[in-house]
Amino acid sequence: MRVEIWSDIACPWCYIGKARFEKGLAAFAHRDGIEVVHRSFELDPHRAKGDTAPVIDMLAAKYGRTREEARAMEEHVASNARAERLGYRTEGRDHGNTFDIHRLLHLAKARGRQDELLDLAYRANFAEERSVFDAGVLVALGVEAGLDEDEVRAVLADENAYADDVRADEREAAELGATGVPFFVIDRRYGVSGGQPAEVFTQALEQAWQGRALTPVGTDGSPGCDADGSCEVSSA
Repeated sequence: MRVEIWSDIACPWCYIGKARFEKGLAAFAHRDGIEVVHRSFELDPHRAKGDTAPVIDMLAAKYGRTREEARAMEEHVASNARAERLGYRTEGRDHGNTFDIHRLLHLAKARGRQDELLDLAYRANFAEERSVFDAGVLVALGVEAGLDEDEVRAVLADENAYADDVRADEREAAELGATGVPFFVIDRRYGVSGGQPAEVFTQALEQAWQGRALTPVGTDGSPGCDADGSCEVSSA
């Protein structure tokens, strides 16, 4: 059974949701029969490459909040991340266009290293003092994930490399009705949206495996990030 996960490196609930999904998958009796595929979804596709801004400033401008209120928003998300034993820095992070990262993730998928690169990119973006919008950092992450450095550099230098794959993922997301991320599709029959608790993912996998109708979850109030880049900050 295949689980496809649409996500963006810039989405904190995707970072948290991946950890929760993996915890839920670990509790699933048939976990060895599950294939996980990560797919692309950009939260800010119209932002120009190289146009980055501090996350606190971006949140304050986007939501019309003060910097202090924006910091409180980040602290709330950070508390959820830390509850999953994930590192999370509320200061010093950048926000920008993630298209190059998605292109590299498709290269990593072709080389069987997608999950490794995704974890490294999430960690760099949310927990470490490394900007994933810097080409040098992306090269280093690719090498750490087990990719060939020359191949990584070649993909980054060619804006068309894997671009069609990213766009195809995004079209599929739209066709499936995904308006935000993380968005989980189980066996192309069931959808789960948002950074749900681990037990919700376990239950969804069990119901899908048994062929039962899956109760829709995450359609209202589940923490996630919308297609316009807005991220839920009040849900636990």
